Amino acid sequence: MDLYLATDLKSGQIVHGKSGMRDWYVPVTSLYADTAEPVRFIEQIKPRYLYIADLDRICGVGDHDALIPALADWTERILLDRGCRSPDDVLVLPRVHMIVGTETAADTLDQFNGGVLSVDIKNDLVIPWNTDPVTFLSSCNRYQFEMVILLDIGRVGTGRGLDTEKLSAFRSAYAGPLLWGGGVSSEEDLVLLEKAGFDGAIIATAVHTGKIPIEYIRRGVFCSSP
Repeated sequence: MDLYLATDLKSGQIVHGKSGMRDWYVPVTSLYADTAEPVRFIEQIKPRYLYIADLDRICGVGDHDALIPALADWTERILLDRGCRSPDDVLVLPRVHMIVGTETAADTLDQFNGGVLSVDIKNDLVIPWNTDPVTFLSSCNRYQFEMVILLDIGRVGTGRGLDTEKLSAFRSAYAGPLLWGGGVSSEEDLVLLEKAGFDGAIIATAVHTGKIPIEYIRRGVFCSSP
């Protein structure tokens, strides 16, 4: 199972995301880095795979486009959410795969040919339609995306752990590559996702606090079997 380090960019810094309350995000702190400046932070953490949310671009108050190539130089693969609202917003760069989120591109999902679909969840429902996630996932094959992320925004940065009863239902609803983001708090949560059949997990807080070994994010793979 692939592991991506979640990295939220805001006002030129990496910030600690929590429950989607973007006005209250503060510069990230980590056991393994002494800065929140993006390039130096990634140089110190050394993740193999990176998930980036450009919060300024998503909120329409600027962007971090100039930083992305430098961050890509330090990683093998980046999944980038820059608030795409249409295919015109796609940024084409080596090793960068564009995320299209239901939060920002609800009316244009069928216009994209490739990329990564982020199914954005708040209060257990897919936004902006307030749709049941299992029902929505079961319809995602109609789109032309390479993989799907289930992003539980309310769990992001909380360390709340996972709702184990729902994981198998999510996995059964969509046959393609499926990643989970939000609330992964421990190695035990990674085991739950792996056993449920998820192809990847997006993690951050548990790495920065030492609850998940940083070696996992550096090799970019989790496997519970010896």
